[in-house]
Amino acid sequence: MSDKPEDELGILTVGPPDADWTLILAHGAGQGMESSFMAYIAGTLARAGGVRVVRFEFPYMAEMRRTGNRKPPNREPVLLEHWNLVIDHELSAGTDARRLLIGGKSLGGRMASLIADERGAAALVCLGYPFHPPGKSDRLRTEHLRVLRTPTLICQGTRDTFGKPE
Repeated sequence: MSDKPEDELGILTVGPPDADWTLILAHGAGQGMESSFMAYIAGTLARAGGVRVVRFEFPYMAEMRRTGNRKPPNREPVLLEHWNLVIDHELSAGTDARRLLIGGKSLGGRMASLIADERGAAALVCLGYPFHPPGKSDRLRTEHLRVLRTPTLICQGTRDTFGKPE
């Protein structure tokens, strides 16, 4: 089991290379792929066996890591383009598209949910989905979920300011 950065995309992989499933996980808006939460999730899934977890950072987070300067997330088109680059990278490296799961924490999961059907993901995993901005429950970010065909798991905490389980 390795936990090492790969190539120019800054991909971090943990788990057996011959795993039955590959899960690509994107980070949330405030912390990168090496946050304690992301490392815990990736390590736990990899140790359980059968899952290879691939983490990556969106361009704004990679720049924050390089410069130390806090930046807001990139606009949606940039985030989705980067998601597609990572998926293309994994598929070109031999990952079986029928065994590819995508998802992420908050922002990362929301972006994955926007491309899951288009990319033919086997499943979508959202860890703390941002249903609405904090304190603005009237501004829902859920319309596309109503027509999503990809099997989806959303894990939501009871104290999440971006949306309660109900």
